[in-house]
Amino acid sequence: MTTRTFDKAPSGLPLMVKAALPAIPVVGGLPGIKHRKGALPDLELRRTGVSTDLRHLDRYSEVCGFSRAETLPATYPHIAAHTLHLTMMTDTRFPFPPMGAVHLRNRITQYRPIGREEVYDLSLRAESDEPHPKGRLISLVSQARIGDELVWDETMTVLFRSRNGGEEPVTPPLAGVEAPAGSVYWKLGGDLGRRYGAISGDRNPIHLYPLTAKAFGFPRQIAHGMWTKARSLAALQDELPDAYTVDVEFKKPILLPGQVVFGSERDDDVTTFGVRSASSSAPHLVGRITPV
Repeated sequence: MTTRTFDKAPSGLPLMVKAALPAIPVVGGLPGIKHRKGALPDLELRRTGVSTDLRHLDRYSEVCGFSRAETLPATYPHIAAHTLHLTMMTDTRFPFPPMGAVHLRNRITQYRPIGREEVYDLSLRAESDEPHPKGRLISLVSQARIGDELVWDETMTVLFRSRNGGEEPVTPPLAGVEAPAGSVYWKLGGDLGRRYGAISGDRNPIHLYPLTAKAFGFPRQIAHGMWTKARSLAALQDELPDAYTVDVEFKKPILLPGQVVFGSERDDDVTTFGVRSASSSAPHLVGRITPV
């Protein structure tokens, strides 16, 4: 396995440009830009000595609805891993160009809370290339360690459209789980994608403006899936255990501006939650929290 180690976050803007190049006719076929076909790269990316900018954390908490706490929200290390995800997917050994990828599912396990001022190390690998009716499912697996202690991990399940698809070999974690009915309404502004993008570094054009979203087939800009997950956890912040796994599946995109409804229900120690459209009740996200 090849390992690349970074002592600071890779720069996001050049990676966004690199992600867009394979989608440009002619340019996308040039050496050094075209992604090769085949297996996932045997590559691990590491970022050492990750510390938290507390002002950035406060801004993230404000955008996502978290109350101030002495520990990081479980979704926050995902922000630190964002440019590692881009670095992996823009590597030409990665068999799929990143533009057009769909973040379909996300699983985070917090083995114990990470303190606001604790320093941790991140690693990332691409694993589990599996079929899907619309293409291939790739798992991007991140881990955070403090010393030798595993404190957090995340699996991003990303759909890359391909003719080489098929039936999924394993039942999805949330198959058959419905988003609970809710009574908590969230009114989302048209600038939400820009605000979250400024904090997260994820400035995918589908989240920014109507014009840039229409270029990718959306009627107007859409909310980030990871904002929706974070906002859901913020709504449940006072009920979360110290150690838990939270699975979500992203359903219908949330068009901005818009209004959605959040609901949750608890059965013993397991909490099911979801976000639905306020106008049609169509599900945008369904999730489940299980203590570890």
